[in-house]
Amino acid sequence: MNKIFRLCYTSSNSTPKKEMMNKESGDSNDTTIEEVEENNSNNNVMGLMRMRETFYISHGSPELAIDESIPAWKFLKSWKEVCPQTPSSILIISGHWDTDVPTVNIVDRHETIYDFYGFPRAMYKIKYPAPGAPELAKRVKELLTSAGFSRVKEDRRRGLDHGAWVPLFLMYPEADIPVCQLSVSTGRGATYHYNMGKALASLKDEGVLIIGSGSATHNLRAIAPRNTPPAPWASAFMSWLKTSLLDGRFEDVNEYEEKAPYAKMAHPWPDHFFPLHVAMGAAGEKAKAKVIHDSWDGGSMSYASFGFTAADTI
Repeated sequence: MNKIFRLCYTSSNSTPKKEMMNKESGDSNDTTIEEVEENNSNNNVMGLMRMRETFYISHGSPELAIDESIPAWKFLKSWKEVCPQTPSSILIISGHWDTDVPTVNIVDRHETIYDFYGFPRAMYKIKYPAPGAPELAKRVKELLTSAGFSRVKEDRRRGLDHGAWVPLFLMYPEADIPVCQLSVSTGRGATYHYNMGKALASLKDEGVLIIGSGSATHNLRAIAPRNTPPAPWASAFMSWLKTSLLDGRFEDVNEYEEKAPYAKMAHPWPDHFFPLHVAMGAAGEKAKAKVIHDSWDGGSMSYASFGFTAADTI
């Protein structure tokens, strides 16, 4: 079997996990100059352009950073067509940072973490030295604490793991936008992470781009040769997920373990799924979801990505 595997880590411990080496929808409407000016005025808060959307990105294999044959590579390289607005800063939630309670990194400049091994040498030469966002980190901690998350930790040494820097390397290659990373806590549930997102929703008003980074399906033991069609269980889970999100059934997505077909097969461990719940919650009540990318690799790895538009901007 022509399976190609590599190893990567989730930083909650030092146990390696096997990782594979491995349009979108959009609306266009005619808009008058007056409408553009009105929208810009409504979105301008304290001199900052308000972010209308939050996003969940499936980052898949670390080699996405250099492998142009992966369809998601082109999608992320054209990111500024999806989100043309330049954010004041970025809050990214990666499935590769798992802690007991929510934790933010507070650094002046990010180190690039190579939390994988066995990949081409070029992968270890990539640097993504984005500036840190200490003030955003403190704001995240403040909002979570105010919302009832009694323990929120700070990490003053951690850089960006590949779940953060790989997509950002393609989306914002200049590495000039301040970035703060927020952890997931897989010992908690999906609703817990959705409520984390709800607590952070006001950051959009401050020009912060909120991104969850994981994989829409993430069963590394089920990976097949590269061009294998999606397995029936993977297709069934993704059909359910897309329908649930597009229909606004976010509560069902919070209860995916009971509601979704093949939930445990699609996500034996929830680390790569919980970033979706944070992004979903951060969009706010009655947000509208859309599919912004949809592709597969290895028969079970979905690169589906989603945008969530705040209800008061629709």
